[in-house]
Amino acid sequence: MCTSHDHDLGEAPQAGAGRRSFLRATALLGATATAVAALPAVAARAEPASWRPDPRSRRFTLAVMPDTQYLFDGPSIDKAPVEASLRYLLEHGREENLVFLSHLGDLTQNGAKEEFAAIGEAFSLLDRRGVGYSVLAGNHDVKSSTTDQRGATPYLDAFGPERFERQRTFGGASPDGYNTFHLFTAGGREWMVLALDWRLSPQGYAWAKEVMARHPKTPVILTTHELVVEDDALSEYGQQLWDQLIEDHDQIFLTLNGHYWPAARATRKNTAGHDVHLHLTNYQNRYFGGAAMIRLYRFDLDRNVIDVETVSPWILGRAKKGLNELERQEMELSGDADRFSVEIDFEERFSGFAPVPARPARPASKMLVPGTVAYWRFEKPVEGTAGTVRDLSGRGNDLSLVTVGGGALGWSADHHPDQPGHGSLEFQGFKSPLKGAYLRTVDGAPLNSATFEDGYTIEAFYRLPADWDPDHNAWSGLVSRTGTGGAAGKTADDPDEPLATLSLSNDREPQWAMRPLNQQGIATNWGQETPLETWWHLAVVNDGGHTTLYVEGCPVVRNPKASSVGITSVGLPWLLGGYEYGGKIDQILHGRLGDVRIVARALPVTSFMNH
Repeated sequence: MCTSHDHDLGEAPQAGAGRRSFLRATALLGATATAVAALPAVAARAEPASWRPDPRSRRFTLAVMPDTQYLFDGPSIDKAPVEASLRYLLEHGREENLVFLSHLGDLTQNGAKEEFAAIGEAFSLLDRRGVGYSVLAGNHDVKSSTTDQRGATPYLDAFGPERFERQRTFGGASPDGYNTFHLFTAGGREWMVLALDWRLSPQGYAWAKEVMARHPKTPVILTTHELVVEDDALSEYGQQLWDQLIEDHDQIFLTLNGHYWPAARATRKNTAGHDVHLHLTNYQNRYFGGAAMIRLYRFDLDRNVIDVETVSPWILGRAKKGLNELERQEMELSGDADRFSVEIDFEERFSGFAPVPARPARPASKMLVPGTVAYWRFEKPVEGTAGTVRDLSGRGNDLSLVTVGGGALGWSADHHPDQPGHGSLEFQGFKSPLKGAYLRTVDGAPLNSATFEDGYTIEAFYRLPADWDPDHNAWSGLVSRTGTGGAAGKTADDPDEPLATLSLSNDREPQWAMRPLNQQGIATNWGQETPLETWWHLAVVNDGGHTTLYVEGCPVVRNPKASSVGITSVGLPWLLGGYEYGGKIDQILHGRLGDVRIVARALPVTSFMNH
């Protein structure tokens, strides 16, 4: 369905609203103080509203912060960049629909108590607002020769499990406290961040496997300090992590790590044959130790993509004071490893462990909304050359089979995922020489003479095969009314065109072309090109004065504004899968046709068959 997934933004964002507009402004910074003063204060210290991501929105953002160790190095501690990044996330959390933040380890340089006290204080900004986040130990946070069984450390004192227990997203920790898992809801489903220590012990591996086993249908983003070392290459430990954990756990679809630089990516096939995207992000080698740069993973479940962007909020916030040359370069990174998109068919990718349940068939009686004058569904083949398809509305608008050139009508269990009936007819039309089979309403059917002065809704599901060829298959009708404009005394435009047809152009654009009662000429609604091998739902809705064409519940752009009342009739049959020109069959559909319904009134989108 064409529905809005925008979440409630609640209170208005801070002045200057968009990061994009801010970036454009800073890029154009002049030397004058006036130009600088006009910039929005992205990193202002005003307290934002409480963190409240929209769990239903199909667009959401996961923030990632890699190695911050050079900012927390003995006597040179500077927590301002980290605080700027965290405040930025708080301020933009609603517009981004920020669901979680993951730190990738090496929070500090020496793992000292004072260093952890400073970065712990910075992260209290998130604690006070209830923001879900995870951290993990890197080799500089603990003794690098140890595993997660190392015991007490300043890291654990500052970022042990008790710190996260009040978070809604906290799922639990391993007994040693160095591995944690976190759950958030986004796009209407549960997701997991599995935050693993610098070096897993056998106990750590067992714990991670047990956590995933307890959440078998949850997609997992694995975060750790070391995994990818450079493009398309894993470190020795990263390969061990792949072999012992990632490869055999299809739930893990994305991994994030720091430690090495520059930023890099790898893609590996797991045992299930699915891609796992493995990303290295680390900027400690860049200006100001990376300036607590953050990476934003923007998930869009409708577009099946993750858009990735890397920015430094600390530098953004300093813009009003004037930027030096290095700051201008580091404000936002645009290299291939820092700004990119990852295409993932989320439904297919997660189908092995969390398949989307098929929508069950719905009884025909549930589809008979008030005003229904015809309803046909194809849950079994049309048998014999004299086969009949019954009108399930009970109005007597049955269909009979017509064959041309020895053609036949097939049947398939294939159907639109939101179609009420689970089946479709397979039309095998061919233009020259004309061959195929189609259906027509029986003589005397009430539909043949109906003119729909008070409005109508015509719906159909269809799918075109890979071998659909415009030279042989274009302009075939899904649903059409026979009788010509000339026969009805309407000779404007082409008098040989039928009185109404819902057809597919040579570019596979749905077109509703018909002669209303209140005009001589043809009124036309146009949809956009619809891809092959995909099920589509069409609806033509007339409210008694105007007509709107919908594709998958979305109104098309080329809907005429002119008045359109009713559909002209000369008492002749309607066709499914056939199109007449000059009163003779001219084209037959090549494709599958699912449920078709005609209602003698305008229906809202919420009453369409695919709703």
